[in-house]
Amino acid sequence: MNWREYHELTKHSAESLRRTRYYLDWANMPSPFRHYGGVPILDLPADPPSPEISAQEILKGKTGSTSVKDGAGFLSQLMFYSASISASKRASSTGAVYALRVNPSSGNLHPTEFHFCTRGLIDWPDGLYHYLPSSHMAEERAIGDFCGKLVHDSAPIVFVLTSIAWREAWKYRDRAFRYCLHDIGHAWQALALAARSIGCESFALGHFSDDSVAEACLLAPDGWPMLIVGLHGPVIPIRKPAGIPDTAETVLFGGQPSELSANQLPDDPVPYPSIERIYRATKVSTKETVPCVGPSCGQPSGSGLGEISLPPPASTGCSFGDVVRTRRSALDFRGGGESISLSQLAALLDSTKEPFLADFATVRFVHLYLYVHRVEGLAPGVYRYRPEHAALEKIKEGDQRLVAAALSLGQDLAGNACLAFSMIGDFENAGRSYGDRGYRYVHFEAGAIGQRLYLASEALRLRATGIGAFFDDQVNQYLGLSPKMGQVVYHFAVGYPIPDARLEA
Repeated sequence: MNWREYHELTKHSAESLRRTRYYLDWANMPSPFRHYGGVPILDLPADPPSPEISAQEILKGKTGSTSVKDGAGFLSQLMFYSASISASKRASSTGAVYALRVNPSSGNLHPTEFHFCTRGLIDWPDGLYHYLPSSHMAEERAIGDFCGKLVHDSAPIVFVLTSIAWREAWKYRDRAFRYCLHDIGHAWQALALAARSIGCESFALGHFSDDSVAEACLLAPDGWPMLIVGLHGPVIPIRKPAGIPDTAETVLFGGQPSELSANQLPDDPVPYPSIERIYRATKVSTKETVPCVGPSCGQPSGSGLGEISLPPPASTGCSFGDVVRTRRSALDFRGGGESISLSQLAALLDSTKEPFLADFATVRFVHLYLYVHRVEGLAPGVYRYRPEHAALEKIKEGDQRLVAAALSLGQDLAGNACLAFSMIGDFENAGRSYGDRGYRYVHFEAGAIGQRLYLASEALRLRATGIGAFFDDQVNQYLGLSPKMGQVVYHFAVGYPIPDARLEA
């Protein structure tokens, strides 16, 4: 199976929905938390300092700082603002309480796990760790220099983001691999922006030998490595000389990975051969040279309707720490007459412009189309964002609320929002440049854009939500795009949220 076959297989259509009847096995719902039994657990200090730099400055590429002087405190601050629990909700029907995190996830199922290794941190053992968001602690899976097995530079902290596909497949079935990739993009930017807020930069590696990384990080067979993220910066509290490990000896604790479901049956997780095949198809077996990337072909020619210049972005001073901890995914939006300003829209779009720092991000694969419902000074219609000109190009005129909702699998929130997005991915160029591996990169980028939109929306006192379900071919047809011009990869909506009575914190 190649990426084209998987993408076609997992497209939504009215016929596919009629053909598929599926009921969730609630008694066997996967746990969103993994732990490793029998390993040492290291405390991360509670209530780390909040990054005071504004979220908008971080999204524009500026760097914050930290006063933390030791490894445990630095890791605590980094993880608290990138992957920790931020709130809880109580289900009205059962009274069950479930956690929300600072990094969003499709269906709140959280297939992404944060593994990391360190070398040279002050008062912190060199080794391999797994982050426990449920308790804000680190599981020590091994002692030694593991960073050198993953990167060729002197990065003192290296993360490996992995996916457990069953967590998504339990609900989304064959399409779940798409959601896992979106979530990696969200987690990547959550980590990268949190790192920037406390004074360090990051660089992501998507091109690596999957099996070698899985072996080096002692990953369970169901934990698939997706992205390596190395952190650098003078604020990282390291010993002198930097990067010298405490000991040459390697001690493996390993640990027994927890079961995926509380009531796991012998044949669980339920196999999804298509997901296994696309994962294998997108693997890299050796450390190949990353191919050069050509110009994107995903930019259709102009429609002749002219461009609309955007005003300077609206400014907001909301701190990065506050924005991250209060970010929520909107369940629905208030319709009616409430609008956002054109300068607020400009701020949302401006947040997506900063380059991504990754080995696969030499060009952009994702382009933004907007369904504008209620933006002051901008007529309802469909627009394409032209970041190189800070402008919008009108594609269609007229009320798009019903269309946006219908294309988003009939979900009203896409029409009730002030605006909705179709992210169009240039799969063809990604495939030419990286083979089937490029399928991952397009989704990573879409998720990363979504994470920036989440934070920009929250900073503007709005709210957002990612929408992974849409009628694929109908979106492309409505936008007038052939597959070679790009295919829809993600939907997103921004507006004024309806309060969620289930929220407890």
